Amino acid sequence: MMRKKRWASFLITLLLAGFAGSAAGCGAGAGIAAPREAGESETGIGQMAALTERLPLLPPVGNCRTTYEIFVYSFCDSDGDGIGDLQGVISRLDYIADMGFDQIWLMPICPSPSYHKYDVTDYFAVDPQYGTLEDFDELIREAGKRDIRVLTDLVLNHTSTEHPWFREAADYLRALPEGEEPSAEDCPALDCYQFSAEKQAGYEPLGDTGFYYEARFWSGMPDLNLDSSRVREGIAEVLRFWLERGAAGFRLDACTSYYADDIARNVAFLSWLKQTAEGIRPDCYFVGEAWANQQVYARYYESGIDSFFDFAFADAEGLLARTAKSKYSALQFAEAMEEEQTLYGTYSESYVNAPFYTNHDMNRSAGYYAGDDGACAKFAGGLNLMMGGNAFVYYGEELGMKGSGRDENRRAPMYWSEDPDAEGMTDGPPEMESISMKFPPMQEQSGDPASILRYFRTAVHIRRSFPAIAGGTVRVIRELSDEDSCALLRELPGGESVLLVYHTAEETRRMELGTVCPEYRSLGAVLCVAEEPVLLEGDVLTLPGRSIVVLTAGGGGGQP
Repeated sequence: MMRKKRWASFLITLLLAGFAGSAAGCGAGAGIAAPREAGESETGIGQMAALTERLPLLPPVGNCRTTYEIFVYSFCDSDGDGIGDLQGVISRLDYIADMGFDQIWLMPICPSPSYHKYDVTDYFAVDPQYGTLEDFDELIREAGKRDIRVLTDLVLNHTSTEHPWFREAADYLRALPEGEEPSAEDCPALDCYQFSAEKQAGYEPLGDTGFYYEARFWSGMPDLNLDSSRVREGIAEVLRFWLERGAAGFRLDACTSYYADDIARNVAFLSWLKQTAEGIRPDCYFVGEAWANQQVYARYYESGIDSFFDFAFADAEGLLARTAKSKYSALQFAEAMEEEQTLYGTYSESYVNAPFYTNHDMNRSAGYYAGDDGACAKFAGGLNLMMGGNAFVYYGEELGMKGSGRDENRRAPMYWSEDPDAEGMTDGPPEMESISMKFPPMQEQSGDPASILRYFRTAVHIRRSFPAIAGGTVRVIRELSDEDSCALLRELPGGESVLLVYHTAEETRRMELGTVCPEYRSLGAVLCVAEEPVLLEGDVLTLPGRSIVVLTAGGGGGQP
C-alpha cells in the first residue's frame, strides 16, 4: 500500500506523439519507430543491427572497459520493500551482460543513516537495506560468471557522525571538564578527525561543547584526518577487506576535498592509497572523482591513480552535449580528444581516461535537448561510448530516463516497467519529486530495434568488438574534418586500428575520402539515429545525420 501511495506521486507518462515524424530542435525523424526485422539493412537502424550481429565481444585492453553505474537503492527490488538491493542487482546481471558491459560500479553499499549512503557508519559491512556480505559474495561470483568486474564506492573524505570513531571522540569532548585540554592519548579517536576550539571556515559546532569539527560537505559528514596513522591503518584494512572479497577496485569519492583543494597533498595521499592497494591486489583499479576543470584534474594523474572522470565532456554544457546540439564543431570535438591525450600523458604514461555523459550528481541527459525525439539522447551516448579509456554509463541513461533538480530526482527508480508494482520496481528516494518519463520503459524498448536502449546496446557492442576504440591512441585526420564531420584514427600499438568518422549535423553528407587513409575502406560498424543507411561506394562515404562509422582495414571487427 505504501508503494502505491508513493507511486501515485511518481507520475510516469509516455510522450509518444510525433516520434515517427519530424521534431523541433534536436532530432527530426529519429525517435521510437515501429519494430522491424534486424535484417532489413536497407534502413539505417536495420543496417546498424545487421553489421553488429556478426561482431564478437572481445576482451578489454587492460582497464579500458565499459562500466555501468548503479545506485542500488533505486535499481531493482528483490524482496518487495520498495528499496533496491544486491539480490536485485544479481537478478539483472543478464540484462547488464547482454548490454555488453564488463564492469559495474556500485554506489555506496556500506551501512549509513542516509538513503544515498555517502556517510558511512561501518566500512566492513553491507547496509541491511541492501542485504548482507553473503549477498555481496554471491554478486561477485555471479558477475564473474558473466566476465563482469565489480567496483565499489570508497568514501574516504568523511564518515557519518554515527561512525564509532566520531561518537567516541564526541562523547569524550562532551565529558571533558571545563578548562582541560583534550588529549589524543586519552582518546585516540580524537586524532581521526579535525577538531578545533575556535570556529573556522568549513567547521561545524559540536553541540554546546565549545569545540568545532571539520565538515565541509554537511554537518552529518565529519571530515577524516587523513594524516592520522590510525585512519590510514583503518583505510588499509578496508582496502584489504573488500579486495579479498573479490572487488576489482574502487571509485574514489571527492578526491579534491581530501585536503580542501590542496592538490599536492591530495596527490600524495592518492599515491599512498594506490601503493597500499597494489600491495594487496596488484591489479586493483581506481577511478577518482576530481570535480574540477580539466587542467586541474589532469594533474591528479601524477598520483598513479588509474583513471579520473573526464568532467570536461560531461553534463549539460560538456563537450558531448554541446557536440550533439551542434554548438561545438566536429573538428573541435575530435581535437579535444587528441589534446587531452597529450595533457594526461604528461602526468602519467599509464593513465586510463574515464569518459562519462552523466552521473548521480547531474541532471539526466533526456532533459538537455528541447524537442528531442531520441536522436540526441542516442547520439551523445554514442559519442561517449566511442571515446577511449574506461567509459561509464549511469543506469537508466540507456532508456532516456528523466530526472533533474534535487539529487533524489536524479536517482529515480530504474524504469523497468510502466507498472510501478511490476517485479523489480523500486519506490525511489523518500524526497523524490514527481517525474514524467519521456521515453518508454525497458520492457517496451527491448523489443524495438529503433529504441534508445537498442542504440546503446549496439554502441557498447561496437566498443567491445573493436578494442582500438577503447584502448587505442587518437590521431585526428584533419583532411577529413571540418565543422560538421570529423575522422580520427584509433590505433593499438602493434595491433588493431580503426578509422572513426563522425557526422554531427542533421543533414546527410557525402564525404570524399579520396586518397586519405586508403587502407580503411571496409564498413565495420555504424551507429545511426535515422532511417537512412550509411553508404560506402569506393572512396565516397554517405553519412546520414548524426551518424558514427567504423571503417576497418580488414573485413570486420576484432582483429585486423
